[in-house]
Amino acid sequence: MPGDASHLLLVDISNSFTKLALASPGHLIARRKVPTPSLALPSLQRAVRGWTFGRVILSSVVPERSACLRAAFDERVLEISHRIRLGIGIDYPKPATIGADRLANAAAVAALHGTPAVVVDFGTAVTFDIVSRDRRYLGGVIAPGLEVMTDYLYQRTALLPRIDLDEPVSAVGKSTREAMLAGAVIGYRGLVDHILREVRREIAPRGRLKVVATGGYAELIARRLPALRVVDPDLTLEGLRVIAGLNPAT
Repeated sequence: MPGDASHLLLVDISNSFTKLALASPGHLIARRKVPTPSLALPSLQRAVRGWTFGRVILSSVVPERSACLRAAFDERVLEISHRIRLGIGIDYPKPATIGADRLANAAAVAALHGTPAVVVDFGTAVTFDIVSRDRRYLGGVIAPGLEVMTDYLYQRTALLPRIDLDEPVSAVGKSTREAMLAGAVIGYRGLVDHILREVRREIAPRGRLKVVATGGYAELIARRLPALRVVDPDLTLEGLRVIAGLNPAT
């Protein structure tokens, strides 16, 4: 894989998976993924094998898994936080409590899609992050993730199975699995749609609001939800790339 010292290693450590990308200052070049529970120095070294890069831009919501990045790359690591330049302001009482991935998403949507905007990130939790017209991070919404909800039903009941999530064939299930799929996917679209309606009413009642979806189940939920017109699976990584450009190496 080609690379040089001007290239970046972008790392997004989430609860389930760690996404890595080799990037130039202008675009992503290659992507790889590692299950976060198995992220350690050996798996990290395998994941970046063949890549040449200078700085490492890190977003992590799993602090104990960040240690191997610091051990491997030391002073080359720039960690995302409210203390560095993000390209947006922050209008939030305790900015240190905002997840690094949410800051990266907000930076990316402001730089690449415009404002006012909402990012809907479908991960272990689904998060809604709002950026105002004047490019200030305002806060957001956190709800249980789609897989968390279905796994909870499996874990807390005697007869309901664990299911793989997919598009339901009908709103009326003809089996337990079909009924669970309908409740999960169709019901989740209702949750997302209603939250977006309430956010729009408060943030942009008479104007346009950019809505960008990302994360593991973004494409599934967006498939039949008109409110989610834009799906950007690389949004968080793109946010890391944007932030790197705002914080040049010293």
